[in-house]
Amino acid sequence: MNILSLELSTDINSNSNLKERVDHFENLLSELRKRALPDALIQSINKAIEEIHTASSQEAQLKNVLRKKQSSIIKMLEKEMKLVPKFYYRNLWMVLGMSAFGIPLGVAFSLSIKNMGFIGIGLPIGMAIGMIVGTNMDKKAFAEGRQLDVVLKY
Repeated sequence: MNILSLELSTDINSNSNLKERVDHFENLLSELRKRALPDALIQSINKAIEEIHTASSQEAQLKNVLRKKQSSIIKMLEKEMKLVPKFYYRNLWMVLGMSAFGIPLGVAFSLSIKNMGFIGIGLPIGMAIGMIVGTNMDKKAFAEGRQLDVVLKY
């Protein structure tokens, strides 16, 4: 079973943002065509592509549908096959580091010096910790051959 091609009825050359989003989506599809994916996953991807084909021809709505379908395909790939795009874990853990490590560190630091104005000092520290953890996970995914050769813009 093959992954369908993306065929849009609107003129994408007139809007650079839409053209960029379509190019990212097509890069993802071309990278997926190189992989051996189970038929059930290919059917899900083809269903998402067909939903894009039936989407409204208005550029704003089409951009929104492309973004949502790209995110859902990435989630399916990560869940079922553990395939992720480049920098996936870095971006994920950057946010997690800020919330899981940064906020508690900022609160502890501001309480220790008795000045709540320094509560935000933990956010960049947590972001750095999260980026380190995520980068290590990206390196591990690359070493195991689970990383797609595509950088996605969400």
